[in-house]
Amino acid sequence: MRRAGVVLAIGLGLASAGAAARVLQVGPSKPYTTPSAAAEKARNGDTVEIDAGVYPGDVAVWRQDRLTLRGVGGRAHLRADGRAAAGKAIWVIQGRDVTVENIEFSGAAVSDLNGAGIRHEGEGLAVRHCYFHDNENGILGGGGEVLIEHTEFAGNGHGDGYSHNIYIGEHTRRLTLRYSYSHHARIGHNVKSRAQENHIVYNRIMDETDGTSSYAIDLPDGGLSIVMGNLIQQGPQTDNSTIISYGAEGRRHRDARLFVVNNTIVNDRHDGVFLRVAAEAPPALLANNLLIGRGEPSTGPVERIGNVTGDSRAVRDRAAFDYRPAPRSAAIDAAAALDAPPGIGLVPTGEYRHPAGAAVRGRHDALDAGALEWLP
Repeated sequence: MRRAGVVLAIGLGLASAGAAARVLQVGPSKPYTTPSAAAEKARNGDTVEIDAGVYPGDVAVWRQDRLTLRGVGGRAHLRADGRAAAGKAIWVIQGRDVTVENIEFSGAAVSDLNGAGIRHEGEGLAVRHCYFHDNENGILGGGGEVLIEHTEFAGNGHGDGYSHNIYIGEHTRRLTLRYSYSHHARIGHNVKSRAQENHIVYNRIMDETDGTSSYAIDLPDGGLSIVMGNLIQQGPQTDNSTIISYGAEGRRHRDARLFVVNNTIVNDRHDGVFLRVAAEAPPALLANNLLIGRGEPSTGPVERIGNVTGDSRAVRDRAAFDYRPAPRSAAIDAAAALDAPPGIGLVPTGEYRHPAGAAVRGRHDALDAGALEWLP
């Protein structure tokens, strides 16, 4: 009997694992009227399609693996309205390898001041074409590999300096942030990551005229990090004069290499530091960037190659945040050839297109310094 029971249990397990993935439909006239109702019934591998519209006060914990959670017909707007799943977030994602697409998250606030649009507690997350705004954190947590692309983060942060537009935790093996727009974090950072490896490429990360964020990018634990092809701007009301910070809280990860390459970085504050690297970190590479505004290009152990410093004449319209090179910009054809380490690509192939879009980087002649190529 025990043997038969084991066989039966194994058979049931295989049947469950092999069950066909389903599409669960959410909306006022659909089988599930709220996302939280679908979260209770979803199984591993399911797709949940959520009709566009506002879902006030609807919060959920997603425990299943390999889910796709997708807004259809436009963005589905999850507005917290004072509620939080597990006291943490609008969505708490605990499953493995979950994809979130076309969802808007707003208003997350909890008693410990750390409420998030998404609190990620699983392994593996992909976020695409989403919008996080006016939460205490946009995305908080992380595990495995985290991909964020074509997504906007605006006005997240409690205002105490401990909550951010994006805050990726130390258990993340790799963060890839690309073709996204992170701006106006409230006192906190526009991007903060403790991941072992960071690829922050082809984004727009800004305070603009009235933002009060601290760092544009904070990588406090070090890690292998490539910051390339970004449009980065520090506003006059920033809470911190440093734009990019690396290793400020110690060297937690074995691989502590930093490459800051072909970005356009604008400081609209009266002073500041474009890149600050902790004294105990290995030398970082600051190369082929267009640096506009006052301040020190770098402090700490940094090798500088092919960077161009300039003023408003280097770009088409600094006041309107049009950072394309002006026709006579010193950035044109100014990038130096780099001897990249094996496995590290340091030649930009893409460009950010506003809002939260992507383009292939063209080439007129030699590579330009900065994030955008001048084309006649």
